[in-house]
Amino acid sequence: MKYSAGIVLWRTAATGGAAIGGAATSDQVEILLVHPGGPFWANKDEHAWSIPKGEYDPAEQDPLTVARREFTEELGHPAPEGEGTDLGELPTSGKRIRVWLYTGDLDPTTITSNMFEMQWPPRSGRMASFPEVDRADWFTLDAARTKLHKGQVPLIDRVEQQMGSRG
Repeated sequence: MKYSAGIVLWRTAATGGAAIGGAATSDQVEILLVHPGGPFWANKDEHAWSIPKGEYDPAEQDPLTVARREFTEELGHPAPEGEGTDLGELPTSGKRIRVWLYTGDLDPTTITSNMFEMQWPPRSGRMASFPEVDRADWFTLDAARTKLHKGQVPLIDRVEQQMGSRG
């Protein structure tokens, strides 16, 4: 079993920032998603996006620390402060993703991702570098249902539950 940890960053669409003094409705809430870089994902959009996240060894690493580190590495911006709201673990095929919900704002045009290397083209013997994340954007919860990897779509229900509990 592989373990991963990540952050769902949310804001209200009306203000471009967090709701102040009340609950945000699900049609006002936007979450920040990232699109994986590299040639395999270049022409994929529907169910190709993800939350910023990364793998960890639960025997050696704290998942919140990993989630914060991965946010910074994939976006080039510091992770939000505090502990956020723990949304628990999400079982996906062969992986468990531990997720925290944070309020915040970030201009997706300013991201700078870390890089990874892979052999490209396949079987060419040549190594090429690609950004781990090639872009980020804000999506309403409804739009995020069609953008997120299918295994991460249940996160939307958890976000909506949190929005309902803030009222």
